[in-house]
Amino acid sequence: MAILEKESVFTDDLRLVPAAELEKRLVNFRNAMDVTHPGWKMVAISHKVSMYYFTGTMQEGALIIRPDDAVLWVRRSYDRACKESHFADIRPMHSFREAAAFYGSSPKIMYIETKKATVDWERMLHKYFAFEQLEGIDNVIQDIRMIKSTYELQMMEISGAIHETVLDVIAPKVIKGGISEAQLAIDLYSEMVARGSHGIARFNLPMGEEVIGIAAFGKSGLVRTAFDGPGGTNGTCIAVQSIGNAFRKLKSGRLVYLDIPCGVDGYHTDKTVVYYYGDIKKDEQAAQILEAQKRCLELEQEVITRLRPGAVIEDIYLNTMAKFNNIYGDAFMNGGKFLGHSIGLVMDEAPALAKGFKQEVQPNMTFAVEPKIALPGLGMVGTENTYVVTENGARSLTGKSHELRILG
Repeated sequence: MAILEKESVFTDDLRLVPAAELEKRLVNFRNAMDVTHPGWKMVAISHKVSMYYFTGTMQEGALIIRPDDAVLWVRRSYDRACKESHFADIRPMHSFREAAAFYGSSPKIMYIETKKATVDWERMLHKYFAFEQLEGIDNVIQDIRMIKSTYELQMMEISGAIHETVLDVIAPKVIKGGISEAQLAIDLYSEMVARGSHGIARFNLPMGEEVIGIAAFGKSGLVRTAFDGPGGTNGTCIAVQSIGNAFRKLKSGRLVYLDIPCGVDGYHTDKTVVYYYGDIKKDEQAAQILEAQKRCLELEQEVITRLRPGAVIEDIYLNTMAKFNNIYGDAFMNGGKFLGHSIGLVMDEAPALAKGFKQEVQPNMTFAVEPKIALPGLGMVGTENTYVVTENGARSLTGKSHELRILG
């Protein structure tokens, strides 16, 4: 497959975020701040995803941005930061006292990511920077990250190619009777990492990282988790609501639900595939299963047909749902609250394809479109692929969707 040609980009050398990319992001951010917070003086960023976005490295410290300069202050590890980042100004510090001394006077208002900063971090920051007020800039960063650059799309293209290869080509060869949910998830995860996946999925949650993903057989996929998604799993145990159960083995007549994320150099793609293991002609529920899968495929096509520059995101959701005769009730997408989500440095970026999101679709936005249906007593069916918006409409980064594929 042509996908494999893209593996040649991977070597044991560090792949640094280009300097021009980092410089452009700072320009975009300052321009956005000038519009949303006129007269701003200082921004402090400590969240590692945002730090990576602006500096190309993740360290313990803080990025301080002002209208005319930006310094990455690093406690650990300064040497690593210098080695793996093209950021223009990286400086070591033992404590924030040194950074505060460099700036002298403190601004009246300090801008931070209020949704991600801890109370302890805010107190520490205030100890050394005697600002009078904190204001959030979460939406500013969110908005500039919505539109992906050529570099970002290249990373997502590579991730999507790995995703397609592993879940569409390799998975059917690995799915065998007697394999456990956990072993299947681990095997497919290993195939992704071997091809260059960064091996983790990041989310906007406080505990925002997960490895491997989900493999669920039959009704195991119906078990709700704390994560607000349509599919689920019993997990490895009560304390870990992902991966799958090491003792639940695949038997004939079961749906196989695979939702295993992939990513390259920090940038994710999302893809879900569903297989049926066994002779579906002998399954009394075959018509119900096949019809539900067909409805999900139709919904995905309806969404991507509407996913064009200028369309209002909320309208895409409302118009698609208006055409969908939802006979499944809350079994469809946890009550039909959304049809997909933006994706990039985290899996669940905003905006979502849902009611309340008034933004217009723009070229180079990326969305995971994921209509799914929970069939009581049977399991999950559905589809998911990641799309980039072009001037001519949406294009898949993770391959095609499929009718239910029968194995075994």
